[in-house]
Parts: sequence; structure tokens; C-alpha cells
Amino acid sequence: MSGLVGGLVFGAVMAQIGFLPTVAAIVRTDSVGLGFAVHLLFAAIIGAGFGVLVERQRAAASELLFWGFVYGALWWFLGPLTLLPILLGQPVTWDLVSGQNLTPSLFGHLAYGAVTAAVFAWRQAPVIRIHLATVARGVMAGLLAAAALVFSLGIMVGEVPYELLYASLAVGGGYGLLFGKRPEGTGPALIRGMVYGFVWWILLVLTAPALLAGGRLDWSIGAVRAALPDLVGYLLLGAGTGAVFTWLGGLGRVLFVDDVRRLRPDRFGVSRLRAACYGGTFGLAGGLIATLFTGPLGLVEGLAAGTSYALFFRGRSFDPASGIGWGLSYGFLWWLLGSLTLWPVLQGGHPQWSAALLAADSPALVGHLAFGAVLGVGYQRLEERTSPWWLTRGQAAAERAIALREQTLGSAPAIWTLVLLLAAIIPTLVVA
Repeated sequence: MSGLVGGLVFGAVMAQIGFLPTVAAIVRTDSVGLGFAVHLLFAAIIGAGFGVLVERQRAAASELLFWGFVYGALWWFLGPLTLLPILLGQPVTWDLVSGQNLTPSLFGHLAYGAVTAAVFAWRQAPVIRIHLATVARGVMAGLLAAAALVFSLGIMVGEVPYELLYASLAVGGGYGLLFGKRPEGTGPALIRGMVYGFVWWILLVLTAPALLAGGRLDWSIGAVRAALPDLVGYLLLGAGTGAVFTWLGGLGRVLFVDDVRRLRPDRFGVSRLRAACYGGTFGLAGGLIATLFTGPLGLVEGLAAGTSYALFFRGRSFDPASGIGWGLSYGFLWWLLGSLTLWPVLQGGHPQWSAALLAADSPALVGHLAFGAVLGVGYQRLEERTSPWWLTRGQAAAERAIALREQTLGSAPAIWTLVLLLAAIIPTLVVA
């Protein structure tokens, strides 16, 4: 059922991008109607596979969105890039040009995964409860994050992207509606919000204007490249919304919760000072290496990224894999915030958000990902050796194992995968 509904939406997309005759070629015809029927058959089967895979997940209904995106992206690689050419008697299309030509299909598969996940979640929990206070907190978080981004850019470079202020109402309200009940730290909220911002970029920049202007989708490689300057802004807006939403929730608990047991510090965290020292040490080491490529700014960025990582992700990495996942994601965020935004501005230039500048800065992306991975796994290993004062080492290990299982069965692995997907497709899209 979920896959069939997702297939109907994806089928409408394929009809607009002219891909249905290619599907029909599987049964040796060019009939659009027959191609649509074959597509629905595949969509139903693939949708059933999604249900089997996520049935045992403990991710909240709203967080299945991330698993849906991952599942859609997986089938873009398996489908049009691999299985479809084989069924048509052709070699697989794993080259750059084919990937760029199939960009509309990529976003169509992402839409299929999102709709399939939404229908599956609705069938699991058909009653939707809306908490106006949480939505209002999300709107406030979005506005504050957008205001900080917009006016800081306005002061530093004279460019004021006011459209982010308008978008923040939908971004913030949606964040509160979807993730308002999830208690989490600043670090995971930053990464979740960043991926969530990617969803809104697809909706508000890549899809809605084209539909309103001409009634047709335009997910071509040219349209995507033209929309890329807005992508960085939406990713940073989403990350900021997640962080501010978490801070507002923490402030509310401090002001209005009188049960001190609910205000107990992080179960696995060392003291903030020690965490900052650990993170700063790894950041400084990474920054020294980065100076070979970026000059003195690499040292400053490494120290800032390492220290903030330790504070934001304290007690959130339970094994080396989760450390690498959060570290890679934070490295990607610092590529957006540091290499593409802050450092060009501090040197008297403008944010490097255009497609051409993104292409030129792609080598720095690889460096940030490597730096984040080393930072994440190194900090996790150090943190694991230090038990909280209120727990014995055995108790800490037992609680860490429980938390690791909950994290693995949640949406965190899907979020890490989507960050890697973004890191992979951005250079692919900008290379001419």
C-alpha cells in the first residue's frame, strides 16, 4: 500500500520528466501507459521491501522520513543506474555524465521514498496530535536561526537573503511538528536540522517555484545547479533551527521543571571542561595538518570545530561507528559554515555558495570529512575511558550498550547516510 501510493506520486514525476517510455522498454514497448503500469508494479514490490526493513526500527513515525530518503536514494543507484540498463541489455551507467543526466530521477526516487515512508508511518499511527506550544517553539527557533544568519551576512557582506526569513516560518513550524517530542542534545539536533533543511530546499527552491510558474517540474541538472546557491543557506538554516529549538527546550526545562531528577546531567558525559579539552586537543591536531592546505585559518577552524564538537556531542557516541557518523556529519557542517561561509567573509570576500565556487572548494570537503571522522572516533575513544562519577565503569558500559541499541534502531544511521549522500552528490552536480 505505502509503495503503491509512493509509486503514484513518482509516476506523476516520471511522466513529467519523460522517463516512462524508458521503463516501458523493459517489456519491449514504448507505451507510456504500459510503462506506468510496470512502474507501479515495481513500486509496490519495492515499497513492501521498505516495510520489511523498517518494521523493527524504533524510529518515531516522523523520523521515518529520513529512512525513506535513504531507501529512495538506494533504489536510484540500484534502479536506473544498475538494474534498468542490465534489463535493457546495456552496460551499467556508473559514470559522471549518466549520473548528472539522471538527476531528475534521483529527486524522483527521493520523493518516492519520502511518500512511501509517510504513508507507512500514517498506517502505523493514523492519529496525528498537534501540540501548538511545540509548533510555536519551532517557529520561534526558525525565526531566530534565520535572523542570525540573515543579519550577520547583511552586516558582514551587505547581502541580506530575506527569503530565508520567510522560509523559516515553514521550516521552524515543521521542525516542531515533526520532532518536537524528541529530547536530544545540540549536536544531533544540528545534524538532523541540516538534513531537514535539505528537504525544504527541494520543496521551496527546486520544486514549488517551477510548479507555480509553469505547472511542470524542472529537476534537470541545469535547474539544480541554478538552485545550488540557496542550498547552503537552507542547510545552515535547518541546522540552526534544530540547535535553537533544543536550547529553547532546555531553557524551558530549567525554568518550569521542578523535578530535579529530570535535570540530571548527561549520563555518559564527562565534565564540560574536560570534554572541551579533549575536543580541543583533537581539533588542534587536525588544524595543524589543515594549515598545510588552508594556512593559519586551518588551525583556528580545527580548534573551534574540535572544542564545539566535544561540547555538542558529549555522551552521544557509544561506539567507534557512531563516533565516525557524528564526526563526518559535523565535518560536513563545518565545511558549509567555515570553508564556504565564515572564512571567505573574514578575508574580505563573499560566501562561496555558487555552483562554480562549490566546485572549486570540493577538495576542502574531503579534508573536512576526514577531519570530522578522526575527531569523532578519537573523541569517542577518549570519552569511553572516562566513566561518569555517579556510575561504576560496568554500569556505564551497560547503559552505553542500551543507548547504542536505541540509537542504531532510531534514525541516526539514516541521517549519517544522508549527509554522506549530500557530500557525494554536491561535487557531482557542480562538475561541468
